[in-house]
Amino acid sequence: MANPKITRLAMWSGPRNLSSAMMRAWENRTDTCVVDEPFYAAFLSSSSVRHPMQEQVIASQPTSTVEVIRKNLQNDLSDGHTIQFQKHMTQHIIGEVDEAWFKSVKHAFLIRHPAEVVASYSAKRESVTSMDIGFFQQKKLYDLAIKHGFKPPIVDAADILKRSKDCLKALCENLGLSFDENMLHWPAGTRDSDGVWAQHWYQSVQHSTGFAPYRKKLVTLSPIEQKVVDECMPIYTELHKQRIIPA
Repeated sequence: MANPKITRLAMWSGPRNLSSAMMRAWENRTDTCVVDEPFYAAFLSSSSVRHPMQEQVIASQPTSTVEVIRKNLQNDLSDGHTIQFQKHMTQHIIGEVDEAWFKSVKHAFLIRHPAEVVASYSAKRESVTSMDIGFFQQKKLYDLAIKHGFKPPIVDAADILKRSKDCLKALCENLGLSFDENMLHWPAGTRDSDGVWAQHWYQSVQHSTGFAPYRKKLVTLSPIEQKVVDECMPIYTELHKQRIIPA
């Protein structure tokens, strides 16, 4: 039976969406522990996609979604924690989601303008497709949450950088949780909770001590990259209209 005193929050994001900084913010709360991309190994082991550090990622986690949920997402929390923040990448969900588990957790969605996502992702990978950056999967998961009676909050990365405190306060209020000032700043460095892939993807967040000031990015995209942006923009636009706008 689920412990009614524990809140399990699944935050659904695509890659390069400020998701690791958001994970840092939640982990810096004394009442919260985090889980970093728990379905990554399961995704890699069941798809034809090849990622940096492929073998290390697969060896580091359960590759069965049933085991991921049982061992990492329904486990007891330690050290007095009452919140489990689950950082999920939407592109890691390629089949049907376990609906019993899905209905048992709170949900929130983190979005970012596709042009900025594509530009950031392309700096780490040789190529990018719309499926790599998770917008279609994100919309599917959002619709599933609505189907099950949730009205999950959506936050935009640009809003968080512009008004970090106001946006995080609004997010916490929407989730029925108290805001904690510790979410705004954290110590630089690595974490035991970081996935093994951190050495490839997390250089920026490991040097950070808080959310960076917002700066509008001027991105230059190839025609192929622009096509990916164009494919994802309708979904981003729809989700963006429903995002939390702090008072």
